[in-house]
Amino acid sequence: MKWKGNRKSSNIDDRRGNSSGKSFTNLGGGLSPMIIGLLLKLITSKKGLIIVGVILAVMYFTGNNPLNFITGNTNNQIESSTYKGSAKENELAAFSATILANTEDIWNQIIPNYREPTLVIFTGSVNSACGSATSATGPFYCPGDEKLYIDLSFFEEMERKLNAPGDFAQAYVIAHEVGHHIQNITGISRKVQSMRGRVSQTEYNKYSVMLELQADFYAGVWAHHSQRINKMMESGDLEEALNAAHAIGDDRLQKQSTGRVVPDSFTHGTSAQRMRWFKKGFDTGDVNQGDTFNARSL
Repeated sequence: MKWKGNRKSSNIDDRRGNSSGKSFTNLGGGLSPMIIGLLLKLITSKKGLIIVGVILAVMYFTGNNPLNFITGNTNNQIESSTYKGSAKENELAAFSATILANTEDIWNQIIPNYREPTLVIFTGSVNSACGSATSATGPFYCPGDEKLYIDLSFFEEMERKLNAPGDFAQAYVIAHEVGHHIQNITGISRKVQSMRGRVSQTEYNKYSVMLELQADFYAGVWAHHSQRINKMMESGDLEEALNAAHAIGDDRLQKQSTGRVVPDSFTHGTSAQRMRWFKKGFDTGDVNQGDTFNARSL
């Protein structure tokens, strides 16, 4: 896949190395009662104000942070998180930003007034508007904040555990989550969510499968137009995406983990279904042909 040198998206929230998912600077533990009392006593007089001013000026010019005095933080340095990933991980981060940018270019042409999602890259665990999650959750999309979340180690897991290597396989994963964003902004996701509690769990699982297969279809539509415009795909790339779709089919994953397959518990679709809908999107490039909810046969 020819992706290097292309535009990277600015809609990236890199939280790697911050397991809490927070990105703010910690200024310490707040005002202590003793400090509050002292400050109140001093600032009520002209002489006290001069004393406070002198103290803060001395602290500033000697390299001490006056905020530490005011907040009661005894640590002279304000905490900040810096993260230096490996060369391979940083390349995956650059790759992800490039693929996201490519999806932006394509969907801005297809969907009027398209709202671009943000991609959150994290390590270990993360907080989202949909709650907290760990790397074990896998890549996911949260409609509450319109963000995609991925721990880049998932790409290594795809290659090592799922036998689904390749950069276009990784691009398919990102494009699939962007597909969920499209379902969110077009109202499809809300319609499916509204069915929860109104139908049986088995029936709701079927709606979930339709949702996931449509996201696969949208990923195929993206690949179709991306190749038509940018010619990023190389020989074997389509096979990488289809192999990845096959690798994460419910039937295959269940067979691997438990040795048995329970169709009523499927939430994402079989390997054959996922491959078929991605290929349909890739072959047609027509968003109007992705109505998985009214398809006679999935």
